[in-house]
Amino acid sequence: MFTPVRSRIRTAALALSAITALTLGATVTTGAAAAPALAKQGPTSVAYVEVNNNSMLNVGKYTLANGGGNVFDVAVIFAANINYDAGTKAGTLYFNPNVQRVLDNAATQIRPLQQKGIKVVLSVLGNHQGSGFANFPSQQTASTFAKQLSDTVAKYGLDGIDFDDEYADYGNNGTGQPNASSFVYLVSALRANMPNKIISLYNIGPAASRLSYGGVDVSSKFDYAWNPYYGSWQVPGIALPKSKLSPAAVQIGGTSQSTAAALARRTVSEGYGVYLTYNLDGADRSADVSAFTRELYGSDARYTP
Repeated sequence: MFTPVRSRIRTAALALSAITALTLGATVTTGAAAAPALAKQGPTSVAYVEVNNNSMLNVGKYTLANGGGNVFDVAVIFAANINYDAGTKAGTLYFNPNVQRVLDNAATQIRPLQQKGIKVVLSVLGNHQGSGFANFPSQQTASTFAKQLSDTVAKYGLDGIDFDDEYADYGNNGTGQPNASSFVYLVSALRANMPNKIISLYNIGPAASRLSYGGVDVSSKFDYAWNPYYGSWQVPGIALPKSKLSPAAVQIGGTSQSTAAALARRTVSEGYGVYLTYNLDGADRSADVSAFTRELYGSDARYTP
């Protein structure tokens, strides 16, 4: 049995603290090279898409009115799961039918974005079964899961993996509680498997606070980190340069346009290099998107159905 991916709607009022990281690597390894995006100046914009309800193609429908560049630079498929495998007593990778459909139809759901120069990564989320990124029973089981992830990236021509340590429900099915070594082993193995791809960390949950073990700190193996609490400003507490951090996080259609604009303005004024958005749907959100693109790029956003 599996539990469907839960919608991830959060506000600053729910937060005590949170951080997340996303890593940007080389172009997708497919037969056709991804076309470069039109040049734009300003922070990297990230869009999470709940594929249980919405199409990844929505990310490519927004361009800047001035210059025509993509509004979004990174599109995140939300989300695959880490499920519990009773045989290995460790986490295993699972795709619900909606995620599997996106992957199986990569030619029409993923390649069009990559051809515009937009990176596409797969987020992996807990699934209430007790398995998470922080409780592998051994280094070998962590490495095995890392190989499942990198094999998926290679098979479907993705640009990387996003870690989101929520809803694991550590302890279910007799699983262990979070330990200090698991996530370090996992990230180290994944980075070794795909040195030039994205590894992202939605910095929340036990894994996010367990980035160092046995003299190894994996912070530098992430390229990006961001605050996951929508409508708030929190600088991620990870050892990355400002260019890789997003203290701002907004839910498109859920965070007010004035707040989105203020967070974007602060992103630029304080020299941060990433701006995180969540829950891009199929409606014309050009007004919501323009609220932050005017501050980030000096341009309104144009929506093309």
